[in-house]
Amino acid sequence: MHIPDNYLSPASCALLAVAAAPAIGLSIAKVKVQLKENKELAPMLGVAASLSFLLMMFNVPVPGGTTAHAVGGALLAILIGPYAASLALSVALILQAFLFGDGGILALGANIFNMAVAMPFIGYGIYSWFRKHHHESLGVIVGSYVAINAAALLTGIELGLQPLIASEAGQPLYNPYGLEVTIPAMMAAHLVVAGWVEAFFTYVIYRFVKQVAPAELYTPSSKNTTSFVKKIRWVLLGLIVLSPLGLLADGTAFGEWSSEELGSLLKGKVPAGIKNGFSFEALFSDYTIPGTKIAIGYILSAITAVLIFYIISKMIRSINGAKTSHA
Repeated sequence: MHIPDNYLSPASCALLAVAAAPAIGLSIAKVKVQLKENKELAPMLGVAASLSFLLMMFNVPVPGGTTAHAVGGALLAILIGPYAASLALSVALILQAFLFGDGGILALGANIFNMAVAMPFIGYGIYSWFRKHHHESLGVIVGSYVAINAAALLTGIELGLQPLIASEAGQPLYNPYGLEVTIPAMMAAHLVVAGWVEAFFTYVIYRFVKQVAPAELYTPSSKNTTSFVKKIRWVLLGLIVLSPLGLLADGTAFGEWSSEELGSLLKGKVPAGIKNGFSFEALFSDYTIPGTKIAIGYILSAITAVLIFYIISKMIRSINGAKTSHA
C-alpha cells in the first residue's frame, strides 16, 4: 500500500498532500491540547508509531504472487484516539520513506492521506458506533477490517487514474495500469487476506490491553499512564523478535515494484515518468543493514525505528513539560 515515487504524477502527489494537510493540522492542534492535559500521551505516541511500524514489517502472501501487510490504523485510534493515531502513523510513514525507502518521498502525502488520515478516522468511527451499541469487540474487528480496505480502495483509485490523467502520445507516464486492474488487485489482496490479518492483530492487541489496562483504552476523558506504556512495550519487544517472519513472504506488493521489476512485467516498456523520474536512495533500503544477514538487518531496522520513536517521544514530553512548568 506504500505508493513509491513516480507511480503518481507530480500533480496527483501535490493534490493528495494538500488533501491530507487539514487533517494533519487539526490532529496537531488536538494533540497539543491533549498533551497539556496529560503529558503521558507523549510516550504513548512513540509506542503507537513503533507499533504501526512493526506491524507493517510483517508481509503476508496474497493471491497473484504479491504481498501485503497490516498497518494498525484503527488499532492506534482505539488505543490513543484518532488524532494522536494520525500523527503517530504519519511519523512512522515519514521514517519509513526517508530511512528505509518504503514508500516514496514525493508520494508521502498520498501515503499519509491513505494510511494516516483515512484509516484511523474511518476505523475509529466504526468502532465508536459499535461500542455505543454495546458491541465493542465486534467494532474492533469490523472497524479495522473496513479501515484497511478503505485505504486499499483509495490507493487503487489513485494509481488507476494515472493513465487517464497523465499520458503522452497515448502512453501512460506513470502507473501504467488502469482502474480495471488496480482496484481489483488492491481489493482482492486486502478483502481476502490483508484485511483479516489487520483484524487479527488489532483484536489480539486490543484484548491484551483490555486485560492489563481496560480503563485506559481511549475515550475523550481517558488518560494513558506510564504503567500502561510499560506493559504495551512487551508487545513491541515480541514484534521486534518475530519481525523476520515478514521475510518469508516472497514477491513485491502490487504497485510497489522497482523500475526493473516493472520492466520485466511490461517486457521493457517502462513508462517514462517511472524510468526517468525522481530517485532517492534510502540509507537502509528495504530494511537491510550493510554487512549483516538480511534477518539480522530486519531486526536491527526494527530496533532502530523504535529507538528513534522513543527519542522523539521523549523530546515531545520534555518540551511539553517545560511549557507546562513555564505556564
